[in-house]
Amino acid sequence: MNRADAIVPAFSPLADTQRARLIFCLIGACVMATVLAAFGSLTLQDPDSWWHVKVGLDLLANRTPPTVDTYSHTFAGQPWIAKEWLGQVLLALAYGAGGWNGVVTLIIGTICLAVFLSGWFLSAHLKPILAAALAFVAAFLISPIFTARPHVFTLPIIVVWTAMLFRAAQEEKAPPLWLLGLVVLWANLHATFTLSFVIAAFAGLDLLARTGLSKPALLAKWVAFGLLCPLVSLLHPYGVKAILATLTVAYGNEAVPLIQEWLPFNAQEQHFQEAAILVGLFGLLTSRLRIGWAKALFIVFTLHVYLSHQRFVYLFFLLVPLVIAVEVARQYPSLSTNAWLAEKRDGLERFFARQFHMICGAAAVLLVGAVLALNSAYQVAPSPKTSASGALAFAQDHHLSGNVLNSYNFGGTLIFHGIKTYIDGRTDQLFLDGFTKADDETGRSGGRPLLEARLKKYAIGWALLSADDSRIPFFEELGWKRAYADDYAVIYLPGA
Repeated sequence: MNRADAIVPAFSPLADTQRARLIFCLIGACVMATVLAAFGSLTLQDPDSWWHVKVGLDLLANRTPPTVDTYSHTFAGQPWIAKEWLGQVLLALAYGAGGWNGVVTLIIGTICLAVFLSGWFLSAHLKPILAAALAFVAAFLISPIFTARPHVFTLPIIVVWTAMLFRAAQEEKAPPLWLLGLVVLWANLHATFTLSFVIAAFAGLDLLARTGLSKPALLAKWVAFGLLCPLVSLLHPYGVKAILATLTVAYGNEAVPLIQEWLPFNAQEQHFQEAAILVGLFGLLTSRLRIGWAKALFIVFTLHVYLSHQRFVYLFFLLVPLVIAVEVARQYPSLSTNAWLAEKRDGLERFFARQFHMICGAAAVLLVGAVLALNSAYQVAPSPKTSASGALAFAQDHHLSGNVLNSYNFGGTLIFHGIKTYIDGRTDQLFLDGFTKADDETGRSGGRPLLEARLKKYAIGWALLSADDSRIPFFEELGWKRAYADDYAVIYLPGA
């Protein structure tokens, strides 16, 4: 056997190796689907899921995007836009098709698509089994954000966007123009679309670090692409208002420090994420891995944003592996796809490749069958901590009327059931000018006079509070009567 023959893989056709990569990625996505399906109800823990579905249902019914608030009694008529309208419509369509089971199925499918795409892009540089494992671990680490809200629909988009732009910079090519279509889609799905501008800028810096000013024509194409990104994002029912609303939140408002997902990283609560950060830091400090200043800056940026606001956990854990995979493969060849290609294919890999279409077809049939079986056998529902189902049934049976004062976590379910809220999860645009801060102060020590003043100001006729709401003693002191109580919700009515 000559030297040339020695380096030719025994299982060499490119199509077969691509199929093997696909199978590994599919397996990773299917394992993730199985895990998520076993805990499907956890995606319905967020109180905002209720109102996102309701807004989507109203958009489908009215065919007109709202411009003012119609869901609260405290800020009714004030400017408000459904800037994430497309994501809300998708949730509403899923709800219409299968109730909350349909919503959970759509969310799980979207997450698994992100896991598959992440594994696929990683496997372009790293061994497929390593790539699939990394994609799965990254998904596990960002699982706190796996909720039935529009941001989940952007996860596959941000994976493709980041991987393709940094690949173009790596290969010293212009960004593919079709990526601009992803910006349009992203802008209509969720307000985080402005991150696409930032990621593109970092990819451009990576190109600049590689080429300097030696390729001015190429740099000009990247600059033009960067300018087109915000321009095409204006293809939105609200145009520039969507960008302005997003920037308002990005710069912070009074509600941001009071909302759980906007709080900074908490090591006491996020043990796995802390461990992963420390392991990664240890690896960077003890290895000889070199990634260049632009990518190092990108890592610092994503880590900073995550440490500042825990809702952005995915920027660090999902995107950093995609960005540095090429350097890992080059500097540690034993981990690379090239090393895997040079290996003799084992029997399982050969079987995967040769029976690719049959396996994919069988998997599709089994997946559809599993979804139908699970949806008919198991009915998921939002958390009772956000639904207040017993309390709302009591309110309906006893014809409670007038303005309600509600705990924050019950705002979504009130909107869903057609009851105008005192406060809800739309604090990115509403409940400002001191309102949210004052509402928080009513539950603190000495807050009773402020609570009493707000009860009068907003003509409150009844109160729907979570069982652990700190204002409950104040209602007792003010002479309000407890009309209903369960493990999750309490209703108070004014005293006689």
